[in-house]
Amino acid sequence: MLHVNDLTYRIAGRTLLEQATMTVPVGHKVGLVGRNGSGKSTLFRLISGELSSDGGNIRVRRDARLGGVAQDAPSGPENLLETVLSADVERTELLTRAETATDAQDIAEIHTRLADIDAQAAPARAARILAGLGFDEATQQSACDTLSGGWRMRVALAAALFARPDLLLLDEPTNHLDLEAALWLEGYLASWPGTLLVISHERTLLNQVVDEIVHLEGNKLVRYVGGYDRFERTRRERLELDAKMRVKQVAQRQHIQSFVDRFRYKATKARQAQSRLKMLERMEPIAAVIEDRTVAFTFPQPDQLPPPLVAMDSIDVGYEADKPVLRGLDLRIDMDDRIALIGANGNGKSTLVKLLAGRLQAMAGNLSKSNKLRVGYFAQHQAEELDLGETAFQHAARLMPNARESEVRSQLGRFGFAQERADVNCGSLSGGEKARLLFAMMSLAKPHIMLLDEPTNHLDVDAREALVHALNDYDGAVVLVTHDAHLVELIADRLWLVAEGSCHPFDGNLGDYRQRLIEQRRQRRRADRTGQTGDAKRNRKQERQARAAARAETSELRKTIRDFEKKMEKLAGKRETLETRLADPEVYEGSTAKLMEVQVNLGEVKRDLEQTEEAWLEASSRLEASIGTEA
Repeated sequence: MLHVNDLTYRIAGRTLLEQATMTVPVGHKVGLVGRNGSGKSTLFRLISGELSSDGGNIRVRRDARLGGVAQDAPSGPENLLETVLSADVERTELLTRAETATDAQDIAEIHTRLADIDAQAAPARAARILAGLGFDEATQQSACDTLSGGWRMRVALAAALFARPDLLLLDEPTNHLDLEAALWLEGYLASWPGTLLVISHERTLLNQVVDEIVHLEGNKLVRYVGGYDRFERTRRERLELDAKMRVKQVAQRQHIQSFVDRFRYKATKARQAQSRLKMLERMEPIAAVIEDRTVAFTFPQPDQLPPPLVAMDSIDVGYEADKPVLRGLDLRIDMDDRIALIGANGNGKSTLVKLLAGRLQAMAGNLSKSNKLRVGYFAQHQAEELDLGETAFQHAARLMPNARESEVRSQLGRFGFAQERADVNCGSLSGGEKARLLFAMMSLAKPHIMLLDEPTNHLDVDAREALVHALNDYDGAVVLVTHDAHLVELIADRLWLVAEGSCHPFDGNLGDYRQRLIEQRRQRRRADRTGQTGDAKRNRKQERQARAAARAETSELRKTIRDFEKKMEKLAGKRETLETRLADPEVYEGSTAKLMEVQVNLGEVKRDLEQTEEAWLEASSRLEASIGTEA
């Protein structure tokens, strides 16, 4: 599908790619990872033809359709559904021709092609994608102009998914999503039938969706089989092995050089010394392992306060006096709390955070806080408040008027700002560096509570891991709003669900919440198919009885599906083992017969896996049809 051959690209005298090579076969899902600024987005622009390379070439299958999220968010009077439907250019053109065609044969060909691409089901498919990304039925009928920039980027993502290109390029697709939409997107991309190349810092997405990782490091593209966790483990092992081999080689070179120095001018040993000199020249040095500098965060520890830090009693809060966003809040926060707010965007998560931060006042009820309470607030769009003409040092110094210069630089150093970066204007800092500056400024007062609203949007994977470690070492309370499921799982020990105009503790973990979302979507689909209304639904006891009866009737089919899944897992493991062997240069230096045996075995495993997947899909379809009939 995609071949990148010896690609070289330079910008402003800086080399981003140098003789980089990568192959993406048809149907593969590949995660592209690397440090911020390493050139991942630039590679996408080279693949899509927006940029020209300085060397090498990129080849995409001749008839392949490329797709991605448009940089310009859609706008205009068209409603969301129409905007997404128009992304299927062929369908749109065929429908236009159908309105004006007069030749009988032409009309027949148009309608045959419309049937082939399942054009009749397109509106329903577009609506499902929009619903998965958080747009209810009413919003789908509203104009794009009425949405904010972040929501319009969701529409752009929906359009890219709906168009079903042969090669889909996604650059940080979860950045404008909430947790609910991000979880839906993971499931959707996992079953994506085409070829996928995705740039992401979301560890969970990379583990759930892709089957190989390409790491952009040292201006090269290095391929690893498996998801992100396996990539991280394999790369660590490779670096450790390279380090050991280099130590061994250095010792060997020193030993040879010692012999040369001792006997170079001794007649009886001169020939041997010359031989060893040639050996040194032929010996390819193993490069020293130079790890990219890892960012470390350190949050200062607050002094202890007696519980509760915050207590809410029947609180109403909102922006208009007669229209509270949240009602009847009865919640409390203690020093050791790690709370993640869950619930779809627009339900009031940011409103609750602003109440805790003191940016909003309660309309009713009683909000009590400790008199000595200090709150740190990281707002999602707070980076816009930075003065782009000032340096990180100037921002921090303004908040520390009585501190010595060394103390200001020490505070910035805790968040990865070395001397040279602390003196760079904010306008020249990356998004991740701006986020780290905000963390440094937020933590100056040693807050007892940190309120974090989407703190990872501009952080790469390593910086996110550093944030996890820093938050787990921090002794104060944390209230977190994020679409990063990995961050929630590692930080939060309590979930608060913001929904239906209030906020309540959620009884369960993130896996339980994910299952709840799946069940809610399933129920909505059933209701849509059967035309049920809320008044006509059965009570909960009847639903449980019906589900139990349906499970009993489909138990054999479910067992078959589980057997297929186990078989697919085993075959996938065999495929990875064989692919890893073929990626080892040593296998090509050995017996040709053994090499051919590995290749034949790999072909058989892939064929068995494909057949098993087809059988699994057929069985799953039968099960889904049975569930739909029961509903």
